[in-house]
Amino acid sequence: MSESRIARIQALLAERDLDAALLVHLPHIRWAVGFSGSSGLLLVGRQEAHFLSDRRYETQAREQVRGARVHTPGYQLLEHMVETGLMASYRRVLLQSEYTSLSQWEELRSRFPQVEWVPVAGFLDRERAVKDEEEREAIRQAVAITDRVFEEVLPLLRPGISERELAAEITYRQLRHGAEAVSFEPIVASGPRSALPHGRASDRVLEEGDVVVLDFGCVFRGYCSDMTRTVCIGRARDPEFAQVYRVVLEAQQRAIEAAQGGMISRDLDAVARRIIEAHGYGAYFGHGLGHGVGLEIHEYPRVSFLADYPLPAGAVVTIEPGVYLPDRFGVRIEDIVWLTPDGAEVFTRSPKELIEVG
Repeated sequence: MSESRIARIQALLAERDLDAALLVHLPHIRWAVGFSGSSGLLLVGRQEAHFLSDRRYETQAREQVRGARVHTPGYQLLEHMVETGLMASYRRVLLQSEYTSLSQWEELRSRFPQVEWVPVAGFLDRERAVKDEEEREAIRQAVAITDRVFEEVLPLLRPGISERELAAEITYRQLRHGAEAVSFEPIVASGPRSALPHGRASDRVLEEGDVVVLDFGCVFRGYCSDMTRTVCIGRARDPEFAQVYRVVLEAQQRAIEAAQGGMISRDLDAVARRIIEAHGYGAYFGHGLGHGVGLEIHEYPRVSFLADYPLPAGAVVTIEPGVYLPDRFGVRIEDIVWLTPDGAEVFTRSPKELIEVG
């Protein structure tokens, strides 16, 4: 797999008339050669590839890396590249502009004065977006863990438990069921705080009639899951909650039904947004409809009114419309789907009908 991915990078270099690419973003490196550690560089030339990391990862790199020669010289990776002449034959080298700091760029220019560094944003985004079966299966397994944890957490939703306690339970249970890590800090937002789209868990204690937004995910074999459900502790205090929930659910279901590879991103966003606007809540849906998911919890492509490109067939994305009424409550429902040329396969299995617990 990694050898073919290196070949794909080399083909892109040939298309751009570049001699090499220096990859510094670890998710790109993992996608290309399989390395899962926290330190590394990947230098891909037209005919060869070199992976560099420090000696902490000597054994791991030799076990994991495929398609590239492994170097573990210590911490001075750029110095090793100078000493071994790895860059000597390269003149035009691609640099990942969004992942390279100004100080790193200046150091590269100083150490390799013969090189013309060509900054490129979004390199490999489209290639990484299309998930093969192995990647999809890892995401399915991560989603299955998230579904299981949601089922287990529902009975814990009761007056007297704090948001922070629920977040701790979510984290613990995902790890207990086989996750490597959480894919992001769980969002547990209750009562008026549920109107915060990214309301991190606080010390607030749940009360009868609270709306509760739960947004969480995990990592399995390097790949992420992401799911949001909105539930209520008993009957909602706010009489408008049930209406808003029906609107958000309809918007999400219609968007999933419309989704397919090749569709323009903003057109898919518009499917859900039109429904929400038609019911008078357009001003309260302030984010895009979704995002790509893979080795990173947020990756290309965006599903947004701001994105005018076609969504790649084979991409895995979230569909997550929301309505947030300030100081009252919020509703968001999120599933992960795989885009095919003919439609979308939903990976998430947790129920979406309005749940009133307690």
